[in-house]
Amino acid sequence: MGLLHRRKNKKFDYEPRYYKSSDGSRPFEIKHKFDDQRKTVQKTNLKGKFNNAIDDFRQGSDANVRTRIYVIIIVLVALFLWLMDFDLSIFSGR
Repeated sequence: MGLLHRRKNKKFDYEPRYYKSSDGSRPFEIKHKFDDQRKTVQKTNLKGKFNNAIDDFRQGSDANVRTRIYVIIIVLVALFLWLMDFDLSIFSGR
């Protein structure tokens, strides 16, 4: 009589959320908002992420952004050298 087994629900045909369809894609795949525009989400190792970030920096930035970044780096290095009392006289020939 089946007292030890549960009755199978025949009215409700459940498909799990992450099932693969016939063409191999997942119809309810959860993705981040900007995954289609970013290149840094494709490689998972550190070298791949670094190379993709450098490529994005080279392709996506304009000259004003690069100039601004270089000026900020120069100012920070000069500020660090000034705080450490670095003497520039070691570069002179005397």
